[in-house]
Amino acid sequence: MVEEQIRYSDADLAEFKALIQAKLEKAKNDLELIKSAYMNDLNNGTDDTSPTFKAFEEGSETMSKEANSQLAIRQEKFIRDLKNALIRIENKTYGICKVTGKLISKERLKIVPHATMSIEAKNLQR
Repeated sequence: MVEEQIRYSDADLAEFKALIQAKLEKAKNDLELIKSAYMNDLNNGTDDTSPTFKAFEEGSETMSKEANSQLAIRQEKFIRDLKNALIRIENKTYGICKVTGKLISKERLKIVPHATMSIEAKNLQR
């Protein structure tokens, strides 16, 4: 009889931790880029001094600011989710589905390292 694994090994957790830390670093850098793009949107420079394009520019500029704001919000949530995943690694509860209590597949965790539910549990929600 094969005993069902109830949690990932310390070696597996260390591997996931490295993966998450790399993604977290990239996510933080991406957020900085989004924020600096947003700041540049606020600082129009001399581009908006031409009255001909002013009316057209304001509409697309507003959309751009809203899009950047939405991107920043999503990125901040992603960063928070990654940090929570690191906490679960420290607690040795990482990779355990919060619905079924079974291990989430390694393949899923490599693609979505902050996942808290298995595909099986996700499909039950539909």
